[in-house]
Amino acid sequence: MNINKLKEMWLAEQEAAHIRGWDFSHIDGRYTQENDLPWNYEEIVRSYLQKDMQLLDIDTGGGEFLLTLGHPYENTFATEGYLPNVLLCEQRLLPLGIKFKKMSEYDNMPFDDDTFDIIINRHGNYDACELYRVLKPNGLFVTQQVGCNNDKELIELLCPDLPKPFPKAALKIQSELLSSAGFKILCGQEAYRPINFFDVGALVWFARIIEWEFRGFSVESCFDRLLEVQSILERSGSVDGTTHRYMMVAKK
Repeated sequence: MNINKLKEMWLAEQEAAHIRGWDFSHIDGRYTQENDLPWNYEEIVRSYLQKDMQLLDIDTGGGEFLLTLGHPYENTFATEGYLPNVLLCEQRLLPLGIKFKKMSEYDNMPFDDDTFDIIINRHGNYDACELYRVLKPNGLFVTQQVGCNNDKELIELLCPDLPKPFPKAALKIQSELLSSAGFKILCGQEAYRPINFFDVGALVWFARIIEWEFRGFSVESCFDRLLEVQSILERSGSVDGTTHRYMMVAKK
């Protein structure tokens, strides 16, 4: 395939890089991401969650995971800061009776002291001291996070020399921060798993969606690097990277 045709295809992927909620179906079959982590976040949440608990889901996305829990709506709260998802949550969660609030200031949460029995957070932001404030005594914080080395090899291919966007996103550092805020760490694990792309257009779409990792990336500014990635793909059959995840359960 000639260079002009490749560029046309990649620009089309760049233009298509928009999602609602957290829906990656646009690149289904064009990449794989192994999610066989040594823990199951949903099972961990369910093991602590009881029907009478006041539950808060921080950075709920479009509420997709939250709704699978089937928690009583009158005991369910959620926050989200990304505007397209805020609108989606207002349409999806509020009519159910879930108490939803737009929130992007994690060090100034719009809740009273000692409000929640359990706070969950998957791949979102948080402030340890604010979590401690709004949790009831013996309240729980359950989180799964994207680590600081996530997609490192892919980022280096497209945007070399970028500093890590979240250098403190690692199990040891975050455990220490929660402990310093007054929490007792009940458990924590960390894992690395492969992620593989089978066409460069899928990687272009992915990089534009995960813009906080691939800062400044565009087809135009990184075209020579994309051609190098295309060469790797043609030699190897895939472009390979590594995901970084960790989880913690902490008690007030």
